[in-house]
Amino acid sequence: MSDAAAGPLDGLLVADFSRILAGPYATMLLADLGAEVVKVEGPRGDDTRSWVPPVHDGVSTYFLGINRNKRSVALDFADETDAALARELARRADIVIENFRPGGLAKYGLDYDSVAAANPRVLYASISGFGSGEQGRTLPGYDLIVQAISGLMSLTGPADGEPYRAGISVFDVMAGMHATIGLLAALHRREETGRGQHVEVNLLSSALSGMVNHTSAYVAAGVVPYRMGNSHPSLFPYEPLPCSDGELVVTAGNDQQFGKLVDVLGVPELADDPRFAKNPDRTARRDELRPLLVERLSTRTTMEWFRDITAAGIACGPINTVDQGVAFAEGIGLDPVVDVGPSGASVRSVRNPITLSETPPTYRLPPPALDEHGAEIRRWLGEEPSV
Repeated sequence: MSDAAAGPLDGLLVADFSRILAGPYATMLLADLGAEVVKVEGPRGDDTRSWVPPVHDGVSTYFLGINRNKRSVALDFADETDAALARELARRADIVIENFRPGGLAKYGLDYDSVAAANPRVLYASISGFGSGEQGRTLPGYDLIVQAISGLMSLTGPADGEPYRAGISVFDVMAGMHATIGLLAALHRREETGRGQHVEVNLLSSALSGMVNHTSAYVAAGVVPYRMGNSHPSLFPYEPLPCSDGELVVTAGNDQQFGKLVDVLGVPELADDPRFAKNPDRTARRDELRPLLVERLSTRTTMEWFRDITAAGIACGPINTVDQGVAFAEGIGLDPVVDVGPSGASVRSVRNPITLSETPPTYRLPPPALDEHGAEIRRWLGEEPSV
């Protein structure tokens, strides 16, 4: 069935029973790396097909952004014929990914235990909001809910304002990446043992892991982080600072970098000032140091300072809109956009961020219409599998 170019995961079959974001993002990463992904949708399709605006040619750009390189088949698990086809797909698959509520697939014979009984080599990934434990399994999980419960929102927004959600579904994406990492680790283990295993990822655990220094502050030191706007709790400067025409994010990750920064700004004496010579001192006295830096930065434009500060080897950057971010990536030669599909009917998509020197990601199929490959897949599942 595959028309995949050779990739590092070429020859692997993925049965994708996931919906919305975390699971589909994971399966798109696998598909880009050469896996054959069959996206199984309910009769009404993946929820994100209806999450509009914006749209491209009448199709949700949300859906388009996470479903390339897949084939779609619509199956109604409540229909025994369709459920049997889904079970056959899972039996043949190397990888199964699902994000139903824990236990929700058992009545269809599509839970891990049922699938593994028929397919002992299967790598089966379950993504949930709060895990499969007795209490967590009853809680529906959406990224926004996990942003609230995990504590992320308490860290996001103005220091004297309300908590904010992150501008993207950060924990859905993170959980998708964690699931991918877990599956690749399990795949390596299967090469040694011949046995599959169950990979479980939940959004809350991904969140607590992904908040790294903030959760570590509490777990290791009993310090509860608090909302600081754009400031960093352990570094200064490491935030937007105003120039004559806008704000520039300015960073100094260590004392040497701070010395280079103030030299470019024309105030080299600040590096020897005992109030600011060491990072802990700069962080503690940020309210004293900030106006001294702003006084210099406000004399020139954002892009003038960007040019000179980066030339000195110090990281900084303008606060761009998304279109400007894409343009910036294009300007430095990253080629962030790819066209997926035949000429004249292609869809522009964001390039897979992984670069492999020998087996790079490929872009073979545009995001599918609902049940676009249904007849082909049903016919294939009805055939005797080749040995």
